[in-house]
Amino acid sequence: MPFTIATWNINSVRLREGLVQTLMKEEMPDILCLQECKSPVDKIPVEGFQALGYTHMVARGQKGYNGVAIFSKLPIKEVAAHDFVDLGHARHIAGQLENGVTIHNFYVPAGGDIPDREQNEKFGQKLDYVTAMRDWAHSDKPQKSILVGDLNIAPREDDVWSHKQLLKIVSHTPVEVEHLGQAMEAGKWVDITRQDIPEGLLYSWWSYRSPDWDAADKGRRLDHVWSTPDIANAAHGSRVLRHVRGWEKPSDHAPVFATFDI
Repeated sequence: MPFTIATWNINSVRLREGLVQTLMKEEMPDILCLQECKSPVDKIPVEGFQALGYTHMVARGQKGYNGVAIFSKLPIKEVAAHDFVDLGHARHIAGQLENGVTIHNFYVPAGGDIPDREQNEKFGQKLDYVTAMRDWAHSDKPQKSILVGDLNIAPREDDVWSHKQLLKIVSHTPVEVEHLGQAMEAGKWVDITRQDIPEGLLYSWWSYRSPDWDAADKGRRLDHVWSTPDIANAAHGSRVLRHVRGWEKPSDHAPVFATFDI
């Protein structure tokens, strides 16, 4: 059974309900994973999504911050919601499809502006969170699983507009890249996006601070689709919907898609 999955940091699901509906109508992914929903679960505007066929949802939310949700046309049941590092943040939700595939939706802490845990508590929390993801994968040994989300780290040199200029910028520092690599190795996760698009500059986020984000093109690939090795060969069709970043009052992230024939 083929299904298409999309991941998108929406930066407020209530503020951008219309954009979510537009994506659902135009692209029709079977499963849409959102991060930074910034809403309690009971305030997520599900009625419009249900009318478009997304009749199933698993989610964790909180007022004004964080929040993760999986909207699905396919039946899905909640199987986990980890609070790594006991931050009290809604940053993870996992659901399982009827075919046994488990989908993990993550929103990793951004980490603030200073890449030093002594000077910046948020950076330490980010590193600790990714370490906890590593330890979870070591102990849980995920199988038949897909991990998606805003991981807030661009690991490869061609995942950022300038590797040299971003080495000391949070999201591309060597220590973050190392931590993410350890988390990936612990679960034997396969970077599906780069399996499908192995070469070339590739971004999913462009700062609001840039007056002309498209022309400047100073992007980073912060949003990821991974899978366990047992289903990695079933994946194809990866793409970043760059044009969505140009919609009216957009999120600063673009959706990332992949299809799995399982």
